[in-house]
Amino acid sequence: MTKLTAAITAVGKYLPEYVLTNKILETMVETNDEWIISRTGIKERRILKEDGKGTSFMAIKACENLIEKSDLNPKEIDLVIVATATPDMQAASTAAFVAAKIGATNAFAFDMDSACSSFLYGMSTVAAFIESGKYKKVLLIGADKNSSMIDYKDRTTCIIFGDGAAAVLFEPNSEGLGLQDEYLRTDGNGREFLKVMKGGSSYPLKKGEEFGNSEEYFIKQEGRTVFKNAVFNMADSCARILEANNLKKEDIDWLAAHQANKRIIDATANRMELEESQVMINIEKYGNTTSATLPLLLADYESQLKKGDKIIFAAFGGGFSWGAIYFKWAYNTK
Repeated sequence: MTKLTAAITAVGKYLPEYVLTNKILETMVETNDEWIISRTGIKERRILKEDGKGTSFMAIKACENLIEKSDLNPKEIDLVIVATATPDMQAASTAAFVAAKIGATNAFAFDMDSACSSFLYGMSTVAAFIESGKYKKVLLIGADKNSSMIDYKDRTTCIIFGDGAAAVLFEPNSEGLGLQDEYLRTDGNGREFLKVMKGGSSYPLKKGEEFGNSEEYFIKQEGRTVFKNAVFNMADSCARILEANNLKKEDIDWLAAHQANKRIIDATANRMELEESQVMINIEKYGNTTSATLPLLLADYESQLKKGDKIIFAAFGGGFSWGAIYFKWAYNTK
């Protein structure tokens, strides 16, 4: 019996229209374009500014882009997963709303959150559903409205994050393409270094308390600790994947690394001894879109990908959460 694998067969994306440049940030906080670029590699990021529009709005738009490009019938979708750290609301599934709005009436849906590793973990989850043989078309969406949890007076975080979404369709493959191997890890002790303190069940919004009047409702991070752990763990995960699959640097066509900081991406590529031409990068245009960075890379590089290309995905996020996935691309762009 031929082994089924989970292969990507279509991608779509959506980015908000408003562009928040480094020059604009110079007027908001004490920072400058040169410093931001040298420390992060980011030149601009997209922001969803309209009131009442959240993560689902971008996720729906990304799905619609995928559906239009691939001529997919939404009624054939079996499962919709939204990987996000910024769901629309508590106690209501963002994925369920997205599925309803795109016409995926025969699918079940759920959200999953592991911060910036959400999409990477989602790939592993989707593979399990596909490999069971029961599910044929699974839609995995990475989407985050990070601006909803950013204090634009905090120069350590507001320069980093942007908003965006991208959707990926997975289908069974019997040619040996798709997800090949994974190395995924977490360390819950790391949550103190990257978090939004209030708004969850431990520190809920209190009656009569206006949201946003406390810094604890915005994302905070200890930059040095997060950077150090991200550099080591992303690079280490990739090295482990290469060793486990007897892969050399020349075997790899692409590194698709989480777009959090260009120095982290460079460190991971250097550990793998990859050339610049082997590394997908778009951080300069979008910043860190959290769950959306990996699928946005696929959407931006889709025209360059060829059937059989070997891709290493890697991510690191709050939690701490991190890992790497070895993947073979399944189609040539039409």
